[in-house]
Amino acid sequence: MSQPSPLLKLQAVDAGYPGRSVLSGVNFTLEAGEFAGLIGANGAGKTTLFRTVLGLIKPLSGEVTIAGKPPKTVRSGIGYVPQKHLFAWDFPITIAETVMTGRTHLMGMWRRAGKEDWKQVFTALERVGLTDLRNRPIAELSGGQRQRVLLARALSTAPSLLLLDEPFTGVDAPTQTMLIELYRSLVAEGMTILMSTHDMYSAATSCSRIIGLRGGVDLDAPADHFSVEALHRWLLGADLAAPANLASCEVSA
Repeated sequence: MSQPSPLLKLQAVDAGYPGRSVLSGVNFTLEAGEFAGLIGANGAGKTTLFRTVLGLIKPLSGEVTIAGKPPKTVRSGIGYVPQKHLFAWDFPITIAETVMTGRTHLMGMWRRAGKEDWKQVFTALERVGLTDLRNRPIAELSGGQRQRVLLARALSTAPSLLLLDEPFTGVDAPTQTMLIELYRSLVAEGMTILMSTHDMYSAATSCSRIIGLRGGVDLDAPADHFSVEALHRWLLGADLAAPANLASCEVSA
């Protein structure tokens, strides 16, 4: 009996833009129910990797598959939470209408939202604790509420893979704790999460696995192999690719 395909697989992926290669020889897989932290300095290729997984840019070479299929054929199976500043928060729509925009690529530009669409929207709002605020204009939201709106928007298609781009930037501690608990519950239900972050504490204490980028994958091991200090040292250029090298810098988080 054949083994099921990994949920996400990148095989010998080179990616970038015309005249500029950003990622080289990227290889890793994520299984259903993994929560991986994607770390790296600015310019290391985290955003390029996300765009490649989303099918927004085509690999220069190599292959990306989601459950064995090309990303563009399974867009409804991928939820994406961008950084808050990339969203137009002054647009005059409500929370519920914003979450519905996550289903636009399923409905098409001209079909009106139906009963099933609204059911998925309200389910997503309930998951993030925003049902009571569904009619509030998004311009009136706090930073933590905005992050939850973007998460609900991503969850509105019931994805199997969730990409989180710096989800804790500008979020207060209670909201961050709530989001981490929600991410863990989603993973327990079988969802796979890949989260880019500059917050090494969150990466070390929340994720089950750490993937570090330096042009390619330079670090890939279970999160419990790393202390917060070790991850900071790696960001500064230390060679910590082998977990055995970490013994001298292990400290409690």
